[in-house]
Amino acid sequence: MKNPKPPHKEIPDKLYFRIGEVSKIAGLPTYVLRFWESEFSRIRPKRTSSRQRLYTRSDIELVLKIKHLLYEKKFTIQGARQHLSARTDKKKTPTKQMLGDLHAELKAIRDLLG
Repeated sequence: MKNPKPPHKEIPDKLYFRIGEVSKIAGLPTYVLRFWESEFSRIRPKRTSSRQRLYTRSDIELVLKIKHLLYEKKFTIQGARQHLSARTDKKKTPTKQMLGDLHAELKAIRDLLG
């Protein structure tokens, strides 16, 4: 029987996190985070005037997702990149059902106003 995976540390309720904080939350060395920045274009922390990296909550969630793909699902970096881009492509493309629902909702609003 597999051991349950240990939960990630809770992400504190803050706007920005320094690389050391992200390292502790994700359980990864800082050099891995810096390397992943060069491999995954979606990881783009803001930089302060002193060039310190400031990660957002969504950056951390992406780092945790990448860690899961690489370490637990055993994806290669290229495979993880493709997996993430395929998922975002699916999210960007509205389905016919979504468009139909939106159309019906807009008609209902038009009828209420007119």
